[in-house]
Amino acid sequence: MKKVLTIIVSYNFEPWIHKCIPSLMQSTYPTDIIVIDNGSQDSTVKILKNSYPTVIVIESHENLGFGKANNIGLEYAIANHYEYVYLVNQDAWVDKNCIQKLLMSNAPKDALLSPIHYDGTEQKLDKGFAQYCSSEKHNKEYPKVKFVNAAFWLLPIRTIKKVGLFSPIFYHYGEDKDYANRLEFHQIPIYIIDNAKAYHDRQDRKEANGINYKSEYVYHLTEFCNINYSTFESFSKSILACYKKSGKQLLKGNIGNAIRYIDISNKLWNRISEVKETRKKNKIIGSYFNT
Repeated sequence: MKKVLTIIVSYNFEPWIHKCIPSLMQSTYPTDIIVIDNGSQDSTVKILKNSYPTVIVIESHENLGFGKANNIGLEYAIANHYEYVYLVNQDAWVDKNCIQKLLMSNAPKDALLSPIHYDGTEQKLDKGFAQYCSSEKHNKEYPKVKFVNAAFWLLPIRTIKKVGLFSPIFYHYGEDKDYANRLEFHQIPIYIIDNAKAYHDRQDRKEANGINYKSEYVYHLTEFCNINYSTFESFSKSILACYKKSGKQLLKGNIGNAIRYIDISNKLWNRISEVKETRKKNKIIGSYFNT
């Protein structure tokens, strides 16, 4: 039996603890669970230690963000000879057969696997998941996609050793898209396993009206770091693209929006050296473990 470690990054996990953790403990395929807590201000750590003593808890006294906190779990999995990690969002839970269905699939052994993402009602597809998978390519058994968000990722350890950890240039958001880009570069596929189910409780979140500049910044940073592009292409799709968007906003008379896009481009300019090192490192197999 393959050793699986489920990794959960938590921050004020209380609303979902008693839904998320039991769903994993009731899994028909056994998994150990580690929670990396990003300095929760509620009773997350106390509840975990008192109610779920078998869960491994690592406490950070600062919010490391999604990627850096997950990296702690990934390094723990490698050091303790697990064969797979299963990344699960804190605001989520899984069907009892989910992990078993993922592991029993006939997808390539190095692939990233994800279940079908339903929302917290357990009746409808998660909206973001439905958008990501709208252009999926089907074969006889499962759809292949270029990206699925990291609410539920099953990754083989050998793939992590090849592709690396999450890039520290991303704090919160963008880490999973960047990792998917790196998987593509290293010719590792992403598959959705149709008969595996999981639930992401975010259907009640309000979407920002108008232009979401945080999302725009993250998007263009992932484009800047995308190693499937040449250096010029990445520059064109990030900094130059922001200048172009600024110009369009200016033509519409939206001076405030134009200034914000210039601000994004300036932030990207200021990270050129970081981006250069990130792109270089992400192209080298095993570079995260050679230091």
